[in-house]
Amino acid sequence: MNVSVRPDLKRLGWRLVRLVLGLFLYAVGIVLTMKAHVGYAPWEVFHAGLGKAVGMTIGNVSIVAGLVIVLAAHFLGERIGLGTLLNMVLIGVFMDILLRMGLFPPLTHLLPGVLLFLAGLFIIALATYFYIESGFGAGPRDSLMVALARKTGLAIGLCRGTIELSAVLTGWFLGGMVGIGTVLSALAIGLCIQITFRVLRFDATRVRHETLGETLRRLTGKSLTQPDG
Repeated sequence: MNVSVRPDLKRLGWRLVRLVLGLFLYAVGIVLTMKAHVGYAPWEVFHAGLGKAVGMTIGNVSIVAGLVIVLAAHFLGERIGLGTLLNMVLIGVFMDILLRMGLFPPLTHLLPGVLLFLAGLFIIALATYFYIESGFGAGPRDSLMVALARKTGLAIGLCRGTIELSAVLTGWFLGGMVGIGTVLSALAIGLCIQITFRVLRFDATRVRHETLGETLRRLTGKSLTQPDG
């Protein structure tokens, strides 16, 4: 017996595939930057510094910081969606799996480490394209990046670089460890995203992200304009 699937559910399914693919690639990129052994990435500097200052673990600080950033981005007009929530959960899960599998051996020399670090940044940039393009809501830090680009009219790479530098300086002031990879990431991640988005002809500020409620309505088949109850 043939079972027909609504076209909108098929499209929703492909969007979910792009979302999860993007989050997986993001985890791959982070693991590569870790295995490069050239220093903490900007947000890890911030989390470590703030954790030391307030007596919390890096993991707990990361969760709290993510929630605060989501609220700030929402205040600036960005939508909180399924992608926003999955970003805060799945990236960490995928990272743990990849690290346990040991697919990427750590490097011990500077030049190969820097090259691996840059490769990780470009993979993170590609991952950002996939999960933002899916339209389920960007992750906490990317939501803030898009919100600032939308509000200021500045290049999205410049906005991302400004956010990363702010995280580094704040984390360093609070006692977080800074290395050559930290500086490289803070200066290069915005450029990597700008180059990747330009090559793919992608404008993140034009993506309309749907809220979690809208996604649930699509799954149940209820019209977005139909009142509940």
